[in-house]
Amino acid sequence: MLMVSEEVREALTAGRPVVALESTIIAHGLPRPRNLQVALELEDAVRQEGAVPATVAVLDGRPHVGLGKEQVERVANEDGIRKLGHRDLPLAVATGASGATTVSATALLAAQAGIRVFATGGLGGVHREWTVTQDESADLGLLARTRITVVCAGVKSILDVPATLQRLETLGVAVAGYGTARFPGFYLSDSGHPVDWTLESPDEVAAVMRAQDTLDGPGSALIVANPVPEDRQLDPALHARVLADALHACEEAGVSGQAVTPFLLDHLVRHTDGASLEANLAAVRGNVRLAGRIAAAWAQA
Repeated sequence: MLMVSEEVREALTAGRPVVALESTIIAHGLPRPRNLQVALELEDAVRQEGAVPATVAVLDGRPHVGLGKEQVERVANEDGIRKLGHRDLPLAVATGASGATTVSATALLAAQAGIRVFATGGLGGVHREWTVTQDESADLGLLARTRITVVCAGVKSILDVPATLQRLETLGVAVAGYGTARFPGFYLSDSGHPVDWTLESPDEVAAVMRAQDTLDGPGSALIVANPVPEDRQLDPALHARVLADALHACEEAGVSGQAVTPFLLDHLVRHTDGASLEANLAAVRGNVRLAGRIAAAWAQA
């Protein structure tokens, strides 16, 4: 059922470093044709760190771990590509659908293929007004039971960051800042909240991954929170103002469920004249490069 590309399969068999990449950013996170350019750029960045990229998607009902260029082009350019969380995978497989994978679906399929390191932009989490909406990303529950290391720029700043951190603690998901004692805020280097642990090098991250296996505790993820460089972050004052406007617009429009995140992110892009998109891409690029170095350190373990 799981289609693992020959390049990825050979790398895993030989014990060479592999980094999983999600495909939602390609199909739903960026405008055409830039989405394809960025997708290929991120794969190239993984290769520059000595690792093999494994972009994940579902095509015609078949989950793929590792895409060829034509398949990446299809995810980027084909109309009707769905957005798939892990709950959607059986439905997509059974109906022959094609879809881009979110964090939860990517982490699940990557782990099933034997990949231990995954790079993304920002995680999903607990939404604002959770006490009213009970809206929480499926990413959190899936990461609580999936042994994978996720390199990210924290959680999306449109979310309730402290509630998300508390939820991760409750679920037993380890969180460490990379080179920082502050939890990054996706577009922002600092969300305003601390982390309990700081890791300073890819070797340290790999050591934690080995300790996870040695201790053989619950099969949960390790989140490596890598901040966007301060000189590439979105201006914090602009972020606060536009986000407040976006949340109000979302409420006025009656947007709910899976549609909330893309609505808010699109609002930020349009009302920051694209500055939020550039901060997003700066974060993703940094995460991908770091993931490549972590995968290399893990392969040497």
